[in-house]
Amino acid sequence: MERFKIILLVFVCIRLSSCAVPDTEIECVSRPATASVNAHYTGNRPPLKPLHFIKLPVGSIKPGGWIEEYLHRQRDGLSGHLGEISAWLQKDGNAWLSPDGKGNYGWEEVPYWLKGYANTGYILNDAGMIAEAKIWLEAVLNSRREDGYFGPWIEKKGKPDLWGNMIMLWCLQSYYEFSGEQRVISLMSNYFRWQLELPDDLFLKDYWENSRGGDNLYSVYWLYNITGEEWLLELAAKIHRNTADWRQESSLPNWHNVNIAQCFREPATWWMQSADSTDLYATYNDFWLIRRTFGQVPGGMFGGDENSRLGYIDPRQGVETCGIVEQMASDEMLLRFTGDPFWADHCEDVAFNTYPAAVMPDFKSLRYITAPNSVVADNENHHPGIDNHGPFLMMNPFSSRCCQHNHTQGWPYYAEHLWLATPDNGLAAVLFNSCTVKAKVANGTEVTVSETTGYPFDERIQMRINTPSDVEFPLYIRIPAWCKNGSIAINGVKTGALLKEGTYARISRTWKDGDELTADFPMTVNVRRWEVNRNSVSVNYGPLTFSLKIKERYEKSESKSTAIYDSHWQKGVDETGWPSWKIYADSPWNYALQCDMQHPEKSFTVVKKSWPDDSFPFTPESAPIELQAKGSIIPSWTMDRFGLCAVLPAYPARTTGAPEEITLIPMGAARLRISAFPLFNGD
Repeated sequence: MERFKIILLVFVCIRLSSCAVPDTEIECVSRPATASVNAHYTGNRPPLKPLHFIKLPVGSIKPGGWIEEYLHRQRDGLSGHLGEISAWLQKDGNAWLSPDGKGNYGWEEVPYWLKGYANTGYILNDAGMIAEAKIWLEAVLNSRREDGYFGPWIEKKGKPDLWGNMIMLWCLQSYYEFSGEQRVISLMSNYFRWQLELPDDLFLKDYWENSRGGDNLYSVYWLYNITGEEWLLELAAKIHRNTADWRQESSLPNWHNVNIAQCFREPATWWMQSADSTDLYATYNDFWLIRRTFGQVPGGMFGGDENSRLGYIDPRQGVETCGIVEQMASDEMLLRFTGDPFWADHCEDVAFNTYPAAVMPDFKSLRYITAPNSVVADNENHHPGIDNHGPFLMMNPFSSRCCQHNHTQGWPYYAEHLWLATPDNGLAAVLFNSCTVKAKVANGTEVTVSETTGYPFDERIQMRINTPSDVEFPLYIRIPAWCKNGSIAINGVKTGALLKEGTYARISRTWKDGDELTADFPMTVNVRRWEVNRNSVSVNYGPLTFSLKIKERYEKSESKSTAIYDSHWQKGVDETGWPSWKIYADSPWNYALQCDMQHPEKSFTVVKKSWPDDSFPFTPESAPIELQAKGSIIPSWTMDRFGLCAVLPAYPARTTGAPEEITLIPMGAARLRISAFPLFNGD
């Protein structure tokens, strides 16, 4: 609640900073002001509350560095080839390709896969992927019925199930951004007319669609901002009142991890129409409600397994891959809605520290559950240690039909939010990675900003502005909340601006072709204590959280024999190209950490290594940063009867032997990891 009060009270200007660069003004602001209306990109129409950031059309940002490498691996791995191997995506008899919506596989799997697959194609400008996506999208556009409904008809207990269509609407919105296809607008308008006429007692009554009605609400606002048709706001109110109540003070409609990560944003989405601050508060309250009990762990997520359970709060509890990518999407949306830099910081926490370990480096398999403390990834049933019956810890291309298809959105959506437009016709760097962005600013001048960085493994971010003519516009740089002494230089001259962590540096100047900007965000070691989880600690360096470096032993398995019951292959697939992997620890993992809590920097040595030749820093061997520390074995901390690392030992931990040198690596690079450590020095 205190953070929410601060959000409301401290709105625009934090501190005017001095600047040694002539004709340049830098001030730290809590978020971009919304008094202006961006002339080039579509924001919210009145009476919706104005957006603090406006998303650029997909394709405007071309990522480089490790995100580009990640997208290439997705394209060449599971994301890019699911259409060839997953039975849910086979074209023959598929209901999503049928003009009358009849056939098989008409629920969530196709749109789950398509929204990330298509956007990856748009971002990479991959002609083959774009053509493949268009086959599905054209079929959807041609499936519109006379009454306005589109796509497969799924009925449950006499009521239409609209969940699959909610996802497909997001696919269509990206398609419109990329192509300008006006049939998208026509289809969505007619479909929403159909929804408006559907009686309330038939609308959003099934579990999934009822929980996730906020996704439908978002699409209605997207269309309203293009067409301005007022009846869409009437539909928005109908969706909100028929969606599960995510505005409860001390409870949630359900405790399913994906629903929580995805649906907690619904009140803030509705707030844009209601203008009621209690709706915005509800989203912040939901976020902290789940984390006060189940989120006392590093990595930004919470211990839900599939469903959060009282008494299961140890960092060995995990989260679905679906939950990870939906949390990232929520953070990205809330950043645009509220402007609050907290959401960018949190998105980075999840993206850097939790998500990379959920997939194999070649992106050909993934696991259902990923936890902060996890020392085995096998095909055993670990229930009730985790809230799932089946082989949900191993890396398998078919570990679950939801995550198998939904994972595709994670990195393309993240790449699309590296840069955002601002209401004052400026640009904002809100997430950092090497990339090139082309966008219109000021009076319509199209500028190109080339960004080069090794972030989050490097402290320096360099930008070069190319413009056909001198142009005055504001450029915003997010100052991460962990950064205490950031600095900005322009054309090699330090500005001297006093940068406040957790704000944006708004740089106002007339930019010339070839201008260069350098942002330095010094990283330091700090330690976070998790009192609820036995005073365990996690170690951070800048935005990275670190894990014990465990020697990982991989055993290849035949995927069909280790998959769950509802995993289905297309006929004729060479399964040897899509193996499953068991991962076992071949070195001790049960260490307590020695740490001076008053001066944690004294307990760790930062070791920087060369950047990997393949630009992929998320493996134990390729991570370009390590920490040297000291730890001591806890003999009583072993595997338990469920085949999991036992819950954290009591504080202070009882160890044996003298402390020994141990190595910590970025948590995202460790597919087996201990990232919440017991302390043994009692300090």
